[in-house]
Amino acid sequence: MSNICVVGTGYVGLTTGVCFADLGNTVNCIEIDPAKLELLRSGKSPIYEPGLEELQERNMRAGRLRFTDNYALGLADARLIFITVGTPMGDDGAADLSYVKAAALGIGQHLTRDAIIIDKSTVPVGTGDMVFSIIAEHAAPGIHFSVVSNPEFLREGSALTDFFKPDRIVLGSMDQKAAEEVAELHAPLGAPIIITDLRTAEMIKYASNAFLATRISFINEIAQICERLGADVREVARGMGADKRIGPHFLDAGIGYGGSCFPKDVLALHHMAASAGCHPQLLQAVMEINQSARERFVQKVETLLGDLDGKYIGVLGLSFKPNTDDIREAPSLDIIRALQAKGARVKAYDPVAMENAGEVMPEVTFCATAYDVAKEADALLLVTEWNEFKQINWDKIRSFMRQPIVVDGRNLYDPQEMASRGFTYWGVGRGSRDDLDLNPKDHGLLTT
Repeated sequence: MSNICVVGTGYVGLTTGVCFADLGNTVNCIEIDPAKLELLRSGKSPIYEPGLEELQERNMRAGRLRFTDNYALGLADARLIFITVGTPMGDDGAADLSYVKAAALGIGQHLTRDAIIIDKSTVPVGTGDMVFSIIAEHAAPGIHFSVVSNPEFLREGSALTDFFKPDRIVLGSMDQKAAEEVAELHAPLGAPIIITDLRTAEMIKYASNAFLATRISFINEIAQICERLGADVREVARGMGADKRIGPHFLDAGIGYGGSCFPKDVLALHHMAASAGCHPQLLQAVMEINQSARERFVQKVETLLGDLDGKYIGVLGLSFKPNTDDIREAPSLDIIRALQAKGARVKAYDPVAMENAGEVMPEVTFCATAYDVAKEADALLLVTEWNEFKQINWDKIRSFMRQPIVVDGRNLYDPQEMASRGFTYWGVGRGSRDDLDLNPKDHGLLTT
């Protein structure tokens, strides 16, 4: 078993620390935010992730997991030191590395033994070299250390499964022995291990996220074409996904990607490419299509309701995806702000994300249930496909609404069933005749 230190207890850091402790390792997590540290020490998780808090409490009771704000204590016996701090989007689109630099400085100033520094944060290509330089500048003479890039591929909402059953482990370093030692740490997971150089490992993370974002934007562009030509994008995606060369994943048309990874990583890769003299045309298109998917969603509401001034709009779902309270870059933010700018009054419900949403959307009325959202609503918008929205009592919903209008941003519902229940329904890329007859001249829709 290993002695591990994890610097930063955000989404990636806390999951990493808790899961390595559950594998039997001794883990010290460094967190410098006093309020967050107090919460962690009480056995509570500051983030919503199914199963994480229970695992955290169990390993704290077993004495394998501790939290501190002291670098000297956190690093004291650690052979393996993970950097898992945030790399938020900067004003120019580049990743903000200030937290990574601070972590490297703290490690360098308090490193008392030979160690391997493992950069798990999503960082621009070349950051590993920077981390090495900062630590080397401040570390005591005679201490040997290496830097390994170990990008994370955790999905919010299924992070524990992704950690314990990963598709692959990517390790990059200029020190082959260091990379092999980190590979041994991951051996119990039984996943294929890819060892490469430092910069290639950093690039694998960005390329992976950019490719998945590209699939999402591709199917959303196909959805727009389907609406205009009268095809059903869900069946199109099913036919495409049956091809083994394509596969079915990330082909669900909707209102675009969000969250803490895809938006900032695509933009950061675009910035890296442009700074290197490249012309990232595809990445630019991916971002533009993603934004336009949200704009088209609001246009559909306008098509159905006309002038939105004074209209009551109900929103189901605020987090960028189900099973998380994360609203970073969530489509709901752009959609609600656009509706409010047009004079609409917005009510919303989300199973876990309303507290976070309330901090950035004070003008929204937050409700206790989906049925409360529907009361007196002129339209109901499905934005996040939480499980509890899959079997709503639609007769009850319809009795509450001013107008029985549903705009489905995730294609969660069946158009024919919704019509049979008396709703005017509009999904994404599901071009029925009813859809096509809605103001075709104004919105470029064809009629049959």
